[in-house]
Amino acid sequence: MNDPYRDLVVSASDGLRLYARDYGPELSSALPVVCLPGLARTSEDFHDLAESLSHDAARPRRVLCVDYRGRGRSEWDKDWRNYDVRIEANDVLQVLTAAGVHKAAFVGTSRGGLITMALGALHPTVLAGIVLNDVGPAIEGKGLMRIKGYVGKLPTPQTLQEGADLLRQLSGSQFPAFGPEQWLKQAAGTWRVESGRLVLRYDPLLMKSLEALDLEMPLPDLWPLFEGLKPFPVLAIRGANSDLLSAATLKAMQETHPRLKAITIPGQGHAPLLEGDLIDAIKGLIGEAERDQAIAA
Repeated sequence: MNDPYRDLVVSASDGLRLYARDYGPELSSALPVVCLPGLARTSEDFHDLAESLSHDAARPRRVLCVDYRGRGRSEWDKDWRNYDVRIEANDVLQVLTAAGVHKAAFVGTSRGGLITMALGALHPTVLAGIVLNDVGPAIEGKGLMRIKGYVGKLPTPQTLQEGADLLRQLSGSQFPAFGPEQWLKQAAGTWRVESGRLVLRYDPLLMKSLEALDLEMPLPDLWPLFEGLKPFPVLAIRGANSDLLSAATLKAMQETHPRLKAITIPGQGHAPLLEGDLIDAIKGLIGEAERDQAIAA
């Protein structure tokens, strides 16, 4: 049986080694999809979505799932200050150039959505359609405080089951319907086994980029970046229990963007899992982006 994806290893502009999972046919008339994970998450989070898109019976397509510097199988940066949205956006462009992808639909969870909005300002021609998973142009301080409180600071569990219990204690109120299997999957995305012990799948110094945030000061205004997405169809997903993207911000996004479809997922927080009906909704967004491309051609 063939592996479900190829390993794509690329050099960043500063020489750092970047990694991405490369699913599906390399040569296809179908619009490629680029998946960008959350702050301390990895390409692995998109496996189910990538499998569904790349093996779609009617229209199989190429899917690239990126590990940012310092996360997953990408190299850790010697300077934590480079864990920065602008640098990570440039890294994504390096991956796309190496892969020969000139235009794609982007699926961005949390940090990935911010990077997608940054790409809209830096290199808008690469965008064809956008999925923003539990992120928008206004970020709630409460959610940032929660993330700041645990990234790089979690105690090291002895087993993945112990890690699953730890994550449930931390985020159980946001995902009350999660069962043991889902928490175990979340733990497997947070730690990996190395030399017989669990280690984080990201550089713990990532926390320093969060410590530099002064939550007493106004958060950056990201609405101008969101405005840059107006030429493209957008699917905005919010977890009903999210403390990072508010219902009011999602409503304002709908009112501001004429081609934005909003979905709220009950029983989930930051950030909803991309599975089940959400995969169908994402396929719908990609189809809309493809129709735009056909009209423009």
